[in-house]
Amino acid sequence: MKEGRVGGKGGGGGGAQPSVDERYTQWKSLVPVLYDWLANHNLVWPSLSCRWGPQLEQATYKNRQRLYLSEQTDGSVPNTLVIANCEVVKPRVAAAEHISQFNEEARSPFVKKFKTIIHPGEVNRIRELPQNSKIVATHTDSPDVLIWDVESQPNRHAVLGASESCPDLILTGHQDDAEFALAMCQTEPFVLSGGKDKSVVLWSIHDHISSLAADQSATKSPGSGAANTKQSKLGVDDKRVDGPRVHARGVFQGHEDTVEDVQFCPSSVGDDSCLILWDARSGSAPVTKVEKAHNADLHCVDWSPHDTHFILTGSADNSVRMFDRRNLTSGGVGSPVHTFEGHSAAVLCVQWSPHKCSVFGSSAEDGILNLWDYEGIGKQNPARTKAPNAPPGLFFRHAGHRDKVVDFHWNVSDPWTIVSVSDDGESTGGGGTLQIWRMIDLIYRSEEEVLEELDKFKVHLSECAS
Repeated sequence: MKEGRVGGKGGGGGGAQPSVDERYTQWKSLVPVLYDWLANHNLVWPSLSCRWGPQLEQATYKNRQRLYLSEQTDGSVPNTLVIANCEVVKPRVAAAEHISQFNEEARSPFVKKFKTIIHPGEVNRIRELPQNSKIVATHTDSPDVLIWDVESQPNRHAVLGASESCPDLILTGHQDDAEFALAMCQTEPFVLSGGKDKSVVLWSIHDHISSLAADQSATKSPGSGAANTKQSKLGVDDKRVDGPRVHARGVFQGHEDTVEDVQFCPSSVGDDSCLILWDARSGSAPVTKVEKAHNADLHCVDWSPHDTHFILTGSADNSVRMFDRRNLTSGGVGSPVHTFEGHSAAVLCVQWSPHKCSVFGSSAEDGILNLWDYEGIGKQNPARTKAPNAPPGLFFRHAGHRDKVVDFHWNVSDPWTIVSVSDDGESTGGGGTLQIWRMIDLIYRSEEEVLEELDKFKVHLSECAS
């Protein structure tokens, strides 16, 4: 078992906890052993979200891919949405001693800024459209969801006083700020959002076509009551530029407090500790409402792309829970299939692996990103005696961040490659850390396969010696 190798013990572990610096020093010394590749990129400004975009180019030893992040500034320069190009080194290419020789205060040569969009307000959340990952949605401190075609947007120079970029679409429907809960549908161009108005709102980007028709009609007849699609061109003196607006297809009620996260099929979680499921085809009333899904506020949710029965939730009670939607409750309260306890602070993000159905990740305010495999729960593992306090199911702990890990994203184009970002303001006084990493494949491959390879390596060394 590999979970005991990196960092300190999570919540529930006995003994004194190492300091952040001690944990980080220990982690960095193990980088050549635990990682196939790692890139560390210092951020001048914190980024609250990070997402993979489309793969652009494949080469012999590395691939080039878009990466989306943001710059949350102090007001001395504008807030921005950043489109970067990332060189993703292929498996078993990077030298072990090379990946550990990075400077925490430097920018990685593997990450290059490609384009800057001056964002209207802070970027709290970024989500890409699966059918076309050049289209992204952003949440800021407003009721609107902003849609950007990042390829067609002009590159801007982020200086004080510069006018804001014009979003390609503005999705309206919330009655109060919607800051974090944001999701894109895997199969259709649907957008889902939750906010402080306790509601979940659904849009279709395809409705922009009807909005354009209404816009043309409104141009011919200014007094008509068509959909609001006002759009102004970017001017030197403009401080705020509106794009065309698209109205909601549906508004779903059921929460009694702020909606913290949403996910298609769709489901949502909120500050009322409830997990709620709706069927958009049958109206706005909840199909299922799980009271007390956790013992504190729920921060995040993810629905398995492999088995739609399984749902993950993360909470301020430091735990991740897995629910089976066929049996969500018992005695009127949430009845999870399993509770995963490997964090010592609030869980901020959960996400299923796109490549293996039983694997998922969780990140938290404790600066740890844990990788779990629920198929490993209950199985006999001789290595477990070496880490008796390791939580069941935990097989890898990424401890490369020194403050809360606010977001991470599995790379669909490159199995087992993850981008993660931390907001380092509390530990270093500002900025953040972006890390792109892939654990060594000996950790996640089957034991039989690994032993067979090691035997071949042993034979090869013996032959070389003789």
